Amino acid sequence: MELIDVLTTFPNRYASFSEQTTEMENDGVLHIKRFNTPAHQSGMRDQTAAFYHYARSVWQSIKDKQYDLVFATSSRLATATLGALVARRLGAPLYLDIRDIFTDTLTDLAAGRPLALIIPMLRMVERWTFKNATKVNLVSEGFKYYFQGILPDQVFSFFPNGVDDEFIGQDFHKPKSEDLITILYAGNIGAGQGLHSILPKAASMLGEHYKLVVVGDGGMRQQLVKESRKQGVHNLEIHDPVPRTRLLKMYQETDYLLIHLNDYPAFHKVLPSKLFEYGATGKPILAGVAGFAREFVKQEIIHSALFDPCDAVGMVEAVHNLSPAETDRHDFVSRYSRQSIVARMVDDILSLE
Repeated sequence: MELIDVLTTFPNRYASFSEQTTEMENDGVLHIKRFNTPAHQSGMRDQTAAFYHYARSVWQSIKDKQYDLVFATSSRLATATLGALVARRLGAPLYLDIRDIFTDTLTDLAAGRPLALIIPMLRMVERWTFKNATKVNLVSEGFKYYFQGILPDQVFSFFPNGVDDEFIGQDFHKPKSEDLITILYAGNIGAGQGLHSILPKAASMLGEHYKLVVVGDGGMRQQLVKESRKQGVHNLEIHDPVPRTRLLKMYQETDYLLIHLNDYPAFHKVLPSKLFEYGATGKPILAGVAGFAREFVKQEIIHSALFDPCDAVGMVEAVHNLSPAETDRHDFVSRYSRQSIVARMVDDILSLE
């Protein structure tokens, strides 16, 4: 019998929100072990400390173990590097699932700051990590040219995030009402999202007939609050993260769904997972994205409106040009069902055995 060990952490993305789960799960084939890590505020120092605890726990857990294959999924370089170290220690093939280009993003975020001094070292670590991978999946085809420069002979897979089952078959229709028109953003509030640079201005321009709702947390939340007060807006609400069941209800109650990435070159390559959630609801989508994500929205997600990142005027025009009525995206959901994507990805992973 084949056994699968999953070594992960308790949910810990935000200090302001945590979900209860168990330390161990075991169904006979799948063993899940979760490690405690320190709570953090999404800052670099906090995240480094949390990862150190995780990496040490993983290293201790694999003592005297033997595995036929190591799989690591990583939006941060460190998790991929840990996977490479574990694979080398065990003498096992390594399958990397890459969800972001950490050094590329950090180059933009750290520009002009002392943190930029460590980027050349991180690029060396990055090259070592990926050269130790047997196979690499990229969640965005926009990553392809970057990684071809590191692994010119690698045949990459491109399995995106996809639509989770809990979004399929849900009724997201909003009953008719005389309430304000609502625009919802749900997700991280960090420098990478740049909400502070656009939402207070857009809220002010849209006026009292619109309400902007932000649900999430992150390193730039206080900056968003500060800019909102500076603009004197009263139609922008900021809420702590909520459980998934409540979030689904909030999707139903809103008129528009908003996604926004800051105007950094690194983000021209990404494909945000939030697009798949949003797309499944049938709600009109306001997308302040560039590059590959922009082309994906244009080609794959009907009833959406694009505007340039950090362009408040463009966002307001997109709102006025896009009907708040829902639409049927059955074809999109069928094409990007996570269940079907994962089934194909499993075949790709098992081909390494």
